[in-house]
Amino acid sequence: MWERADGEYEELSLLAEMLSEEDDYELQKEFSTKSAELKKLIEKEQLLLLLSDEHDSYDAILTVHAGSGGLDSQDWAEMLLRLYLRWAEKSGFKVRIIEIVQDEEAGVKNATVLIEGDFAYGFLKSEKGVHRLVRISPFDAGKRRHTSFASVDVAPDLPDDVEVDIRPEDLRVDTYRASGAGGQYVNKTDSAVRITHIPTGIVVACQNERSQHMNRQVAMQVLRSRLFEKAMRERQQELQAIQGEKKEITWGSQIRSYVLQPFTLVKDNRTGHETGNVQAVLDGDIDDFIMSFLRWKKQN
Repeated sequence: MWERADGEYEELSLLAEMLSEEDDYELQKEFSTKSAELKKLIEKEQLLLLLSDEHDSYDAILTVHAGSGGLDSQDWAEMLLRLYLRWAEKSGFKVRIIEIVQDEEAGVKNATVLIEGDFAYGFLKSEKGVHRLVRISPFDAGKRRHTSFASVDVAPDLPDDVEVDIRPEDLRVDTYRASGAGGQYVNKTDSAVRITHIPTGIVVACQNERSQHMNRQVAMQVLRSRLFEKAMRERQQELQAIQGEKKEITWGSQIRSYVLQPFTLVKDNRTGHETGNVQAVLDGDIDDFIMSFLRWKKQN
């Protein structure tokens, strides 16, 4: 691709030289068009350099968990889920809902979605960690300011040829009746599947497929990815311990704050990137945060 960029730069240089000798409208148009194309080409190549980790090109399995704090945290978890669904839609990714556990009063307790498309995991790995919201609580009659937390987990959706050792005797499989908001569009049989990996305590569930067999298949797919991601995290921690790494590991720690009152601000605690346009971020405009993270990660 860099050879192509070099060739287009040579063409631009030639056009610039011609324009310096004559003021031609068509040449100016061609120069503007080719300049824009070269800019896009360079930006794409820079992005591919940032997304060069082994699993970046994979689809992503993203899970949102409400933290402690009752309705406020559950509502915040639902807001985060909406953020990622809107980002995926804007970015041209396909989304499959694996499981959503809703609360009867408000929000979601947890939700898992599969986001399919080139480099979905590479982009969304920036979102792993705890997200903090500060706002006037809509559930507080006294209109007091509350702080809510929700965590986001992201794992690469592994292709079939990636081996993950899962012993059948390490699994507990439970079936149950799926439930949804208002009881609509939900299978009335015990088709939902919950799988517990006993050695690690990892629990995955799927209730949105048409049969118990399909739900079990998808749940196993999610479990493979979670176990693989856990192994990668432990390897990273071991390497940091060996190398004497003193910085706080970002996995599971608070990564970003969203403030709605008394002022508006979204700030990433790792990169320092921030914006006052909170509503745009909540509507899925997180590309600048993702790019800042990818650049920061390459430097650390």
